[in-house]
Amino acid sequence: HVFQLSAESVSLTWLPHIHDMGLIDGILQPLYSGCPGYLMSPLMFIQRPLRWLQAITEFRVDHSGGPNFGYELCVRKVSPEQAAQLDLGCWRSAYNGAEPVRASTIQQFSAYFAPAGFRPNAFYPCYGLAEATLIVSGGTVEQMPAFAVFNSAGLAQKRADPADLAAAGAQTLVGCGWVVQRDTQIAIVDSETHRRCSDGQIGEIWVCGPGVAQGYWQHPEQTATTFAAYTTDTGEGPFMRTGDLGFVYAGELFVAGRIKDLIILNGRNYYPQDIEEAVENSHTAVRPGCAAAFSIDRDGAERLIVAAEVQPTAQTAGFEVDMAVEIRRAIQRAIVQQYDVFPDDVVLLKDRSIPKTSSGKIQRHACRQAYLNGSLELWSMS
Repeated sequence: HVFQLSAESVSLTWLPHIHDMGLIDGILQPLYSGCPGYLMSPLMFIQRPLRWLQAITEFRVDHSGGPNFGYELCVRKVSPEQAAQLDLGCWRSAYNGAEPVRASTIQQFSAYFAPAGFRPNAFYPCYGLAEATLIVSGGTVEQMPAFAVFNSAGLAQKRADPADLAAAGAQTLVGCGWVVQRDTQIAIVDSETHRRCSDGQIGEIWVCGPGVAQGYWQHPEQTATTFAAYTTDTGEGPFMRTGDLGFVYAGELFVAGRIKDLIILNGRNYYPQDIEEAVENSHTAVRPGCAAAFSIDRDGAERLIVAAEVQPTAQTAGFEVDMAVEIRRAIQRAIVQQYDVFPDDVVLLKDRSIPKTSSGKIQRHACRQAYLNGSLELWSMS
């Protein structure tokens, strides 16, 4: 319905079949629509992202996508000469979901592959999860992605205050559309009081509708906690609690992050993906998509910890100070400038060592645990 797929469509996925998006959209969707569905090994994509775009070109794929990091990989790993050999004019629905959707990624990918015929309105930011089998919100095919600018200090106080792009502390977020299925409801709810939030307030995203699963197999207590939530002020329900934070602005759902990943320092809320983006952009030696921000309890207070992989090709010569010191200072400076908070520790890691899921998401809790037990693989200048 939302992707306007039919028997004439052509689908392609490189996502793992054990991943909800890879299974439901990559395998079940072509079967349901009666269209050709091409499957690519995740390893083949990760090793050479160009293969994804070459397959889209060769098989005239109009429906394909994945998490945000996949598009970032293409911009970094595909040369201008290789991009010039592509024809992406057939791509109608380049969905982007399963992790925070970055405005910078959409803008960079659109500009980089414009000569290959890629159209910016092919991007389809969306929100969903396995418990809702699969998509919850999105726009319409051919619609331009919705960007909105907010004040980062307001976001830290659970408020979505609009801001001017040129203002200090301005942060651009990407809208994920609105409900895509009839009889589905989205509610933004205070995770502690269970009262509905007003538009512009950040709360937990609750969902109910025919696409929501009945529960977790043979886990009745977890099912009752997650799938049987009611609002205390209106008595609406039952809702499924997603564990994701978000807000509604101008009719669009904006996803702010995960409740469990939320970092609270001195009474202010910080979203790890925002800090991680600042880390990635702080120094050329930091590997894109390979940073984790989390908090630990130290000396009776919450402290910000940042772990980041270093490029294996990082040049260690020509610096007046130790290269590690240079990178750490750049990371600290970027975080302080953008979020007015100083990290208690910055850990530099060996490339390809940070914990990730099968679909490429940073495992912040695993990284935090590895930091606490001293098992992270540290980067060396040798």
